[in-house]
Amino acid sequence: MRRIPTFEPRLAALALFLAALAAGAPAVPAAAQETPGPGEVVALLFRHMKAKDGDAMRALMHPEARLVTTGLREGVPAASVVEVERWIQGVASSTRELDERIHDTEVDVSGTLASVWTRYDLFVDGAISHCGVDHVLLVLTPDGWRIIHLSDTRTTEGCAAS
Repeated sequence: MRRIPTFEPRLAALALFLAALAAGAPAVPAAAQETPGPGEVVALLFRHMKAKDGDAMRALMHPEARLVTTGLREGVPAASVVEVERWIQGVASSTRELDERIHDTEVDVSGTLASVWTRYDLFVDGAISHCGVDHVLLVLTPDGWRIIHLSDTRTTEGCAAS
């Protein structure tokens, strides 16, 4: 007679518990699922901008997000705050092709706060418009990294030729 191995009652109970847990729960807990990192969120923002996808851009922003543009106006340093929703609507409804190309990106993360510093060149309808630096602050939320502050510089000097 062939003997079939049997589990101890505790092992059988553990096996049933694990099987039930696996059947009713996601394979990976929500908090541990792969979400885009801060640098990827910034890259996604500009991909969505090029696609004029306002909803996708909006989804990357924290509800309290703020945009600030800095530069020189007639040789004098100036900064202006831009309403996020107005910017998104302007991009989404633009009849022009907007292509912000980022490069030389640096990402620093400390817990639930991240800073992304990246150079960019903005092309409008295929021609260089201006360039500068984007500085993006992101916070980690239950839904992933969200942009809470985006500031930029704008210049026409030293921009990419293509």
